[in-house]
Amino acid sequence: MKDAAHPGGGKWEWQLHFGSPASFCLLIGAMFVGLFNHRFWLEAGAAFWHGQVLELAYLFFLMLLLVLGHAGALALVPGRKALMAVSALLFPLASMAAYCADTFGVAIDREMLRNIGGTDQAEALALFGPRLAGYVIGLGALPVLLVARSRIAPLPRRREWRDRAAVIGSALLLAAFMLAAFGQQVRELAYRQQALHYLLVPAAALQGMADLIRDDRLAADEAPADARAWSAKQEPPSARPLLVFFVIGETARHANFQLGGYSRPTNPELQALGNVYYFGKTEACATSTAVSVPCMLSPLDRANFSMARARQVPNALDALQGAGVDVRWRSNNSGGRDSSARVADVHLADAEHDPRCQRGACPDEVLLDGLEQTLAGLAGDAVIVFHTMGSHGPAYHARTTYPPGQEPFRPACRQSQPRDCTREELLNAYDNTIHYTDHFLGTLVRTLQRQAARFDTALVYVSDHGESLGERGIYLHSAPAAIAPEEQRHIPLLLWTSPGFLRRQALAPGCLDAVRQKPASHDNIYHTLLGAMQVRSGWYRDDLDLLSVCRSAGN
Repeated sequence: MKDAAHPGGGKWEWQLHFGSPASFCLLIGAMFVGLFNHRFWLEAGAAFWHGQVLELAYLFFLMLLLVLGHAGALALVPGRKALMAVSALLFPLASMAAYCADTFGVAIDREMLRNIGGTDQAEALALFGPRLAGYVIGLGALPVLLVARSRIAPLPRRREWRDRAAVIGSALLLAAFMLAAFGQQVRELAYRQQALHYLLVPAAALQGMADLIRDDRLAADEAPADARAWSAKQEPPSARPLLVFFVIGETARHANFQLGGYSRPTNPELQALGNVYYFGKTEACATSTAVSVPCMLSPLDRANFSMARARQVPNALDALQGAGVDVRWRSNNSGGRDSSARVADVHLADAEHDPRCQRGACPDEVLLDGLEQTLAGLAGDAVIVFHTMGSHGPAYHARTTYPPGQEPFRPACRQSQPRDCTREELLNAYDNTIHYTDHFLGTLVRTLQRQAARFDTALVYVSDHGESLGERGIYLHSAPAAIAPEEQRHIPLLLWTSPGFLRRQALAPGCLDAVRQKPASHDNIYHTLLGAMQVRSGWYRDDLDLLSVCRSAGN
């Protein structure tokens, strides 16, 4: 570092001088590994350090390898100015990734980036609290200032690339040494500790961005298929049309549903209803709304689903519309809206002008506005989709209309940062959202019951994904699929049917009681919706329709 006085004003400025690009790369690599990877090292220490000297040596060499690896990657950037520019751009990204990892225990990968892209202003304000400012300034702005005040000495081209090659070569040699000396630990890191891969800053975030760009490029070249070429009504209309409410929950997890065995009374209204069938072994397709909603509506199963491929085939709403079913979409959620792109009638919550909405967030009861008028105007088979805000965090208290101190479960956390509340307060706040969802679903069922003279009715509810509430230090959702905890994957799925719907579909109630005990997933949603509406398509699979076997049993 060098201080230089201005000739006239007596002011001073500092500059950081580097003898070569290689030394600059090494410093930046050391900063990334040492300052931005607190969560990574906590998890790595827990996984590999058990009090043995050899384990400590492995962690030391792993740290050295990561420094050389990051430095080696930067050494591939040609030119001094380009190298400094790339480094400066990486620090803000790394600060955001470090914030997410340290605060919520989540990684910035492709799906998290996709989820962030679909986040509205209210969600963003809740997610990024005051603590973020410390990360943005301390790990974002200050390192950028350091880069801006750095000067890299010019070197002959041959020597410069020799120095760069030395950094890259050192990383490769150290990797070979570690493979020979710590083979067991290296294999453990590669194959069994995949969670660490997603916590490495900024490498994991860069990989996620690359994956997202690749997926979007593939998707941009694909046009959606014509749904009418794929779907048709299986039977002529009966005396009364079919009406199905399809409710997409948000961030609800099976573990907190009373219907699934939870000890707390989170589902009192659904418990009191008849003909409610809860599928307690249901898994989500993904852990983010941006992926799970299009996935559940797609005929592609989880193993073959991608955002690019999903755009090539009609989803359930396309297939239903193509068969003549009246499809309506009512949304209180900013995620997954592409799934309704071809739905003719879309109703969105008015967060800006509705007095029930606070700071851009609305309770799900706004989705009931005008519903009776919509139902009065229906003349044939119809599916109405309700995309709720459900239990979206971290501001769980904002998802209900319960006044402070009058919540079903209290004391309830009323902070936007889960770590600012006790475990009891956080759990109470989350359970209140499930209780509120129960009331919302109960209201919808009563609405359908009032339509019994005109329609054969049913309601299907499924959550998009689950939620982590601090288990193993993880909060929220969007964990990479390979390492997602059960709390984010195990979700509630339920079916309510009217007596008329049971007769219309020739369903045996005893059979439904048996089927609900079997494993299910988002793979079943497309086929079950089409089956419920007596629609068949080229993508429909009888074995994935949850009602199919009971339809046969009832005949």
